[in-house]
Amino acid sequence: MRLGHHPHLTRQDRTQLLQSVAFTPGTGKTHLSVGLARAAAHAGYRTYFTTAADLAARCHRAALEGRWATTMRFFAGPTLLVIDELGYLPLPAEAASALFQVVSQRYLKTSIVITTNRGVGAWGDILGDTTVAAAMLDRLLHRSVVINLDGESYRLRDHHAAADSLRRATTGTRQPIH
Repeated sequence: MRLGHHPHLTRQDRTQLLQSVAFTPGTGKTHLSVGLARAAAHAGYRTYFTTAADLAARCHRAALEGRWATTMRFFAGPTLLVIDELGYLPLPAEAASALFQVVSQRYLKTSIVITTNRGVGAWGDILGDTTVAAAMLDRLLHRSVVINLDGESYRLRDHHAAADSLRRATTGTRQPIH
């Protein structure tokens, strides 16, 4: 789908759109979010793509170096901020606070795409703080579009197809060799 044809991506609605792309690894969450970011950039919107781990590390470093306000302005600035891989790697304790502050500053002003392989029920564990997770989800899910990508991993599907092709080429059969 082209970005301009999505009902929630009109110029009037773009500040109200928050996206969360969720679940199974290898189903195209990052690919979809990169496509959304590229389409937004092509349409003239400022975009920024980062991972949750990188955002947490940058915020932590900014706090240590006295650049917290500058870093918060940086993450609040783009029209579309993509935060990839929330929940893939454990986040340090201060990351929950940093992520919450980024989401809060952007709330109802600019768009966020968050990709994760974990359901919203696990966000308290991911962030290490159920109260912060609940407050952040309250903001993210208000006026949001949640896209649940489920199914077999594209990478595993490609692996199985290559293995099947190799089996056929070497044995003339589609069945696994025992």
